[in-house]
Amino acid sequence: MSLDPAIADRLRRNDAGLVPAIAQQHDTGEVLMLGWMDDEALHRTLTTGRATYWSRSRQEYWAKGDTSGHVQHVVEVRLDCDGDTLLVKVDQTGAACHTGDRTCFDAALLSEPHA
Repeated sequence: MSLDPAIADRLRRNDAGLVPAIAQQHDTGEVLMLGWMDDEALHRTLTTGRATYWSRSRQEYWAKGDTSGHVQHVVEVRLDCDGDTLLVKVDQTGAACHTGDRTCFDAALLSEPHA
């Protein structure tokens, strides 16, 4: 099985054949993490209901939570208007970040709104 051609035709991939995938908690809107998907990872995500990514460092697929138990159950997947970014709305179990934080965006506040 492979990714539906109607979906594959809409994707604009980078030179490595990847599309950034933003994981967001479906009910709160909390941004959890950024991962990368190719056609196979997206196909697995859509057919299994588990967020699956391509690890650029390990050069392998990984379903979020396989080793940590912090699973991302997929609620819906959306493609942005340019076709070059995925939004994966999930129900996150436990921490999304490999550091153990709920979100990968907890670590460093770079700026605050000016008064």
